[in-house]
Amino acid sequence: MKPVDIARLHSLSAPSLSPDGALAVLAVSRPDLEEDAYLGSLWIVPTDGSESARRLTRGTRDNAPAFSPDGRWIAFLRPDEDKRPQIHVLPSDGGEPWKITDHPLGTGAFTWSPDSSRLAYNARVPEENRYVEGAPDQEPPRRITTLKYRRDDFGFTNDRRQHVFVSAPVDPSGEVGEPVQVTEGDADHGRPSWTPDGTGLVFDASLHGTRDTDLVSDVWVCPPEAGAEPRRITRGDLGVGSVSLSEDGATVYFLGNELGPDLDDFVGRVTGLWSVPFDGSEAPRRLTGTEDPRMSLRTQATDEGVLVAGENRGAVELYLVTPGGVRTTLFGGRVQVGSFDHAGGVTVVAAAGERHSGELYVVAEDGARALTSFADQELEPLAVTELTARTEDGNEVHGWLAVPEGEGPHPVVLMIHGGPFAQYGWQLFDETQVYAAAGYAVLYCNPRGSSGYGQEHGRAVIGSVGATTSVDVLSFLDEALGDDRLDASRVGVMGGSHGGFMTTWIATHHGERFRAAISERAVNAIDSFQGSSDIGSFFPEPLYGPEETWAKESPLSHADRIDRPFLIIHSEQDWRCPVEQAQRLFVALRKRGHETEMLLFPGEGHELSRSGLPSHRVARLEAVLDWWARHL
Repeated sequence: MKPVDIARLHSLSAPSLSPDGALAVLAVSRPDLEEDAYLGSLWIVPTDGSESARRLTRGTRDNAPAFSPDGRWIAFLRPDEDKRPQIHVLPSDGGEPWKITDHPLGTGAFTWSPDSSRLAYNARVPEENRYVEGAPDQEPPRRITTLKYRRDDFGFTNDRRQHVFVSAPVDPSGEVGEPVQVTEGDADHGRPSWTPDGTGLVFDASLHGTRDTDLVSDVWVCPPEAGAEPRRITRGDLGVGSVSLSEDGATVYFLGNELGPDLDDFVGRVTGLWSVPFDGSEAPRRLTGTEDPRMSLRTQATDEGVLVAGENRGAVELYLVTPGGVRTTLFGGRVQVGSFDHAGGVTVVAAAGERHSGELYVVAEDGARALTSFADQELEPLAVTELTARTEDGNEVHGWLAVPEGEGPHPVVLMIHGGPFAQYGWQLFDETQVYAAAGYAVLYCNPRGSSGYGQEHGRAVIGSVGATTSVDVLSFLDEALGDDRLDASRVGVMGGSHGGFMTTWIATHHGERFRAAISERAVNAIDSFQGSSDIGSFFPEPLYGPEETWAKESPLSHADRIDRPFLIIHSEQDWRCPVEQAQRLFVALRKRGHETEMLLFPGEGHELSRSGLPSHRVARLEAVLDWWARHL
C-alpha cells in the first residue's frame, strides 16, 4: 500500500433497517484524490443475502440514511448548493429525493417520529449577522464569557448553539415547511429520540448552572413543541450521552461516566451502559462494570435487551445487555464494529476487519454473514501479528507487529497512539500498511492509559504519564526486537496527540534507543496547553496532576536532552493541541542548532491524519516516509 492508496479504502455509515428487517440501507464513502474530498452515496441490500448491494442515490455526498417506521421513506443528509447538510427524504420504493430542511448552518442528527410524519433533529442557530453572509473576518467581535466556547475541527460554539427542532409534516410535493424549534438557551442539545407514543423528545444536554466548570450532562425530556420546558430525568452527577428508550417507553438507556467528587475527573473512566426510569423516580443504575469493555457508539433497546458496542483488547464488539446487566457478545473477535441496527428481529453490523476497511454483516444464531463486498479486492494488506510483552513489574502490554516482505533485518518504526484513553486495534490501518510496504517493521501497542483493558489499566498513568507509559512501550519494543527480522540498530519512534507527547518525552528521556523521531499534533507544554486548547480548562489536572508538577511532566522542559533528528508535524487550525505547542518545541530545538524540521498543514485541525483533505493525508504519509528514508 502506497500513500495514494488511501483512495482505495472506504468507510460505512450507520446502517438502517426497514421495519421488517428485510432491507438495509447505508452510505459508502471514499477519499477522492481528484476532487480532494470524500465522496459517497447510499446503497441498499437485502438482509437475506439474495442480492448484492446496489447503489440507491446518485448524490456524491449523501450520508446518514434512516428508514421511517412505516417503511415508506428513507431520510438522509445531503449538502445543499451552499454545502450545508440538509435532511432529504426519498421514497423507499424508488423515486427522486426532496429537501425538507433549510437551515442556514445545515442540520445534524435526526430521528423519525413513531407515526413517520415528522423528524426531530439537531441544527445550530447562529447569532445575528454571523456565519451566514459576508466575509468571516468582517463579522463583529465575539464576546467570550465562558471557558467552553470552541471545539476542534468545528470552531466557535458559543455563538451558534445546537438545538432540537421538529420538521413540518413530510410533504412529497417537495415543499419545505416551517420547522418548530423545541429547545432554547445558551447550551448545546444532543440528538433527540422520540417517546414511543410521540408525545415527548428525550435528549442529553448540560443545562445546569455550573456546566462551564464541570463535565456533567443529563438526560432531559420535553414535548415536541415550541417553548416547552424540559424535565430532567437523571440526577446531575454523571456525564451522559447516546440516549434511547425501551420499547414501552418506561426506561431510558444511555452511556455514562462517573466523574468523581468534583464532577470533572474523566481520565480513564470506563463508559458504562446505564438505565433510569423515564419518570425519574429512581437514580440511574449502572448495568456494566468499570472493568468491563468501554461501551461506545450508541444504545438501542430491543425486546431482549439493549444493543451496545464496546472496546475490548483492541476489538470493538457488539453486545446484548439485559435489563439485569447480563452481557452477551453477538459479534466479536478480531473486528472493529462501527455501527449497527436492529429491526424486525434482524440485527446488522457495519464493521472493519484485519484485511478490509468495512463490510455490512447480518448477525444470526449460527454466526455472522457478510452482506456486502465493498473492499478493493486488489488491495492485499500485509499480515499483522499479535504480540504480548511484560514489564519488569509484571504488567502485560498487548499490541501488534507488522513485518515487511523480504529478508531482514528491517528498520523499525514504533508508533504510539493518542488519547491516552484510546486503543489500537484489529483493523486495516492505513499507516501500518504504508510503512510496512515501504520496508519498515511497524510496532504498536496499548500501554497503560489505553482503553479496552478496564478502568484500573486506564487510570494507571495519572500523575506520571510519560514515565509510566514509557515503561510499557519500551518493554514492548524490547520484546519485539527479539525477532531476528528486526534491526535493533535502526529504530524510529512516532505518534500523534498523546502519542506526540510520548514521542517527545521518549526522545528526551530514552533518546539513545532511537535513530530519529516524528512528533505530531503533540502536547509539549502543559501550562500553555491549559490556556490555549479547546479542552484545556478541564483536561490537565485530572491527567497530569497538580499545576506545580506540570513543568516536570512537560516534554518541552526537557527538550535540551533531545539529540536525535526530530520532525514536528502539526496543523495550523488545531485547537485541541494548538500550533503553539509545535512552535515552542521547534524554536527550542532550532535555537541550539539541532537537526529539526516542522511541517505545518494549512486549514487542518487535530484530525488531519484521519479526516483531513485527502491530498493532505497523502502529503503527510509521503513526508513521514521521506523522513524515515533519510534517518532509518
